[in-house]
Amino acid sequence: MPDAAHLPPATLLALFGVACVAGCVDAIAGGGGLLTLPAIFWTGIPPVFAFGTNKLQGTAGSFSSSIHFVRARAVDFRRFWPAFLAALLGGCLGAYSLQLADPAFLRRFIPWLLIAIALYMLFAKRVGEVQRRQRLTLPAFAAAAAFSIGFFDGFFGPGAGTFYALACVSLLGLTLPVATAHAKLMNFASGLASLTVFIVSGKVLWAPGLAMAAGQFFGAQVGARLVIRGGARFVRTVLIVMSILLAAKLITDDLGTPRTSVAHP
Repeated sequence: MPDAAHLPPATLLALFGVACVAGCVDAIAGGGGLLTLPAIFWTGIPPVFAFGTNKLQGTAGSFSSSIHFVRARAVDFRRFWPAFLAALLGGCLGAYSLQLADPAFLRRFIPWLLIAIALYMLFAKRVGEVQRRQRLTLPAFAAAAAFSIGFFDGFFGPGAGTFYALACVSLLGLTLPVATAHAKLMNFASGLASLTVFIVSGKVLWAPGLAMAAGQFFGAQVGARLVIRGGARFVRTVLIVMSILLAAKLITDDLGTPRTSVAHP
């Protein structure tokens, strides 16, 4: 266990605060990893443990917002269970594959995909405000989109919540608030699966992870309420901002570079 696991209370409190903000952002549009991963790296935690620890706190946030959406009856679990199961399987396989492969190539591709999403949301001004035609059946959506994004979540992580929401809008014809609610449950499924793999591999530091998990849980409750009250325009605005910021972070930072060492801890 690295020395960075024994962090002073002030550092744990700072991580809690960052996670609160990230949890709120994640519940609305995804991209909270833009805040939490740099914060974890700042403490000196080695990269492989940083990603495992980040998955712990991120899963706590998606669980928190999922609880709120379920209680608010914004999620149709009986209809969407194939997508949740596919996301779970994808997350498990993605996290396992991460232990074997070098995901550095994703760093070059994902930023441009996020920029494309932001531009689409910016210029398609009514996207997600009204329900659109469904392009895929739910089983097809589960096999193609939910599984693939779940794999991405386990293998790489940042932006998965954004991709889930956009897939629900573009392929299932859902409005953004409804898509965001269902995206959070899929995000939780893939996050839980990949977290399990990280725990079994011994790549989670519990002290900072639990401190941030508490912050994520609280922040996600706030963000989930903003989704339901703010409507599609609010969610779209946050989605555009977070997509651009996350893309800029991935392009300009060395954040993806340590990922190469995960395959060879």
